[in-house]
Amino acid sequence: MWFPRHSALLCGQFGVFSRRVVAVVIRRRCSAPEVVFRGKINTRDTQQQQRHTESRVMPSNVEIKAKVSDPTLFAEKAAKLSQSEGTIIGQHDTFFNCRQGRLKLRDFMNEAGQLIFYERPDTDGPKLSRYSISPTSDPSSLRAVLSDALGVKGEVRKERRLFLIGQTRVHLDTVEGLGNYMELEVVMRPEQTVEDGQKVAEDLMEKLGVSKESLVMGAYMDLILKGH
Repeated sequence: MWFPRHSALLCGQFGVFSRRVVAVVIRRRCSAPEVVFRGKINTRDTQQQQRHTESRVMPSNVEIKAKVSDPTLFAEKAAKLSQSEGTIIGQHDTFFNCRQGRLKLRDFMNEAGQLIFYERPDTDGPKLSRYSISPTSDPSSLRAVLSDALGVKGEVRKERRLFLIGQTRVHLDTVEGLGNYMELEVVMRPEQTVEDGQKVAEDLMEKLGVSKESLVMGAYMDLILKGH
């Protein structure tokens, strides 16, 4: 059978690639992918695959969430630190049933959205969150497909005011059914450790007047399901 040098035959689970003396067959399953090599191993191909795997490492944030008793005062402090009045963003998040981590579709209510998978521990202090994001221009259609396939766990509607302070995204959220909250998301740089991210978050907590007593655990979806 003849294959073009860079052609690939894709049929759900199988991909076949031909390159001179190397033939690589990759089976994708729910668990780790199984890779079978036939013929001679090309060192350059192996190095390229390794670089591709490394490039797929999920980015990470260090996050903090807290209840806000005085949103006006918090907004004034955040505006002063960011030297901006912030950006207002409407968001409708739909959470789907997922065996591990959390999977949500974020609809910005303007025919744009993001499918987001993330994993983070449920603690009430700074915590590391690893995530993967895929943009979509048709969130309504994608929501319908994922709802049929996985089932809906719940929905969160909020108005978000976004401030950018250094490497941190500061969110002042008005959440339907919950009230006013703030989130800090320290976008980690490759050379930074979790401790570095925690230090940035804790310093910003102090500047914004966020007390440890106001910290909360879990996502907004978790708080809604618990009836808070």
